[in-house]
This record gives sequence, structure tokens and C-alpha cells, in this order.
Amino acid sequence: MKGSFVDLLRNLLVFIHLLGFASLFGGAFVQVRDDVKVVNAAMLYGALVQVLSGLLLVGVIEGQDAPVDNVKVAVKLAVALVIAVLCWVNRRKEGIPGGLFGAIWLLTTANVGVAVFW
Repeated sequence: MKGSFVDLLRNLLVFIHLLGFASLFGGAFVQVRDDVKVVNAAMLYGALVQVLSGLLLVGVIEGQDAPVDNVKVAVKLAVALVIAVLCWVNRRKEGIPGGLFGAIWLLTTANVGVAVFW
């Protein structure tokens, strides 16, 4: 019984983590053709959900005595924190430079790449 609850919790956290990614990526994607780009609510909350759910997910996995690649986790956490900080600091600005917007999107995509290919 206990194992099934932990498995459910782990799957729920993966689901929430993916929703955070979808929100962050989608919030940026809808602005691709806009002249003025902003950190919208979807991007901000998606970034924050990614950090929190990722930390909780690693905790649950370690609690199951499953192997965790700590270097991979550290890289993903560092990138996620950079994204979250960039979104947080720029959340109220009426426009952000295209390079900053591109960096947020590139870091988001790179973090998915680390998750999938590492």
C-alpha cells in the first residue's frame, strides 16, 4: 500500500512538473510574433512550479532509495533557478529585450534537453 502511494505521489509530481514546463514554454511561445515581449503570468508561475515540483520530485525519488544523478539534478536546478530569477526580476516590466526573452526560452528548452538526453 505504501509503495503505491509513493508511486502515485511521484507520478503526480512529474505531471505537475510537466505542466510547469508547458506553462513556461507556452507563455513564451504565444509571444513569438509580438513586437513587445513580457514575462507573463504563465511564464512566471510555470518557472516557479518547475523549481518547486523538481525539488519535491527529487526528494520523493531519494526517499524511495532510487538512484539519483546528483550532477544532473544540480545542473537542472541551477538552470531552473536562473530562469525563475529572470522571470521574477522582469515580471512587472512592460517589455523585455529580445535577447533576454530568447535566453529564457533557450534555457527552458535546454533544461528539457538535459532531462531527456542526459
